[in-house]
This record gives sequence, structure tokens and C-alpha cells, in this order.
Amino acid sequence: MSRHPEVKWAEREDLVYLTVLLPDAKNPKVNLDPEGVFTFSATAGTDNNLYELKLNLHDKVNVEESKINIGVRNIFCVLEKAEKKWWKKLLRGDEKVPHYVKVDWDKWVDEDDDTGPADFDMGGMDFSKFGDMGGLGDDAMGDDLEDSDDEELEVEKPEEKTADKAEGETSDLKAESVPSS
Repeated sequence: MSRHPEVKWAEREDLVYLTVLLPDAKNPKVNLDPEGVFTFSATAGTDNNLYELKLNLHDKVNVEESKINIGVRNIFCVLEKAEKKWWKKLLRGDEKVPHYVKVDWDKWVDEDDDTGPADFDMGGMDFSKFGDMGGLGDDAMGDDLEDSDDEELEVEKPEEKTADKAEGETSDLKAESVPSS
């Protein structure tokens, strides 16, 4: 039996943002159909539980211009709408929004507040195009698993000034700043 990952969504006039929240997803498979069918599957957790998702989006999307970033904590998708218009809701028809799909208030903009392109920080994410992904295999997350966000940076301490040196600099400054008569 499969489980459903938590999904957050937001939209702009020309885009829909989908974030699948599934830390340490293994073998993620993401597919986007031009008709607006978004599917996802992966395993995660200590028991390698299967997580699956299928969303029938409100309208058609442009697969070639849509992008995806598979990260360690989530899968972030920027879906280009086929028609530049606001959707009334995320899912088509009378489908009730599942309990695991929530609004992403961090990315949300109301229709009358939308002034143009998204202004939130993408955090230097490496986006791949859906069309270029082919089949996501075992190395879908790349070779960057060895990199850690917890790495400590080496920071050099500034040289400490001795009291004599600091006093000498102070008196030099005073001497230079006194106008000569």
C-alpha cells in the first residue's frame, strides 16, 4: 500500500509551483503530461515506504518549459501553464483537494497583487526541464549527496592589536588631524 507525500502549491498567471515534501526520497520518478496530469513516486523512510501521487491539474501545461529541481528534502516543480490565465483551483472538475495538498503561503500571490515574475529566492537550485529528464533512475539526485549543508567554513580571525600598537595609531591620528599654525 502506498502513501501520499505532502504537497504545497501556489500559482502566478503563467506558472504553478508544486513542492513535494519528501525528505531523502529514493528513486524519485516525476512525470508531467501536457494535458495537466502530474504523477510522482518514490520510496523514503527507514522502511523504504512507497509514496505515490497523481494530480489532475486544472488545465494544460507546457511540459518543455516546465522545470524541476530534485533536492534532498523536497522536489520543487515550476510548471508553465499552456495558457497565461489564473486558475480557479488547482485540480480539474469537481475533484476535492486531498488533505495532503496545501497552499504554499510563502509563494502565494493574489491575482490583483501579481506584478510580474516571481520575486522569491530560488536558492541557486539547479532546474532541469521535464522534457530533458528522460526516466529518472537511481542517480536522479546526482552525485552531490556527499556534499553537506553542515560543512563548517574555515574563518580566519583578524589579528589582535596590542595595546601599545593601538595607542601609537591613536596618537598618530591625533598628530595628523591637528592643524599646523
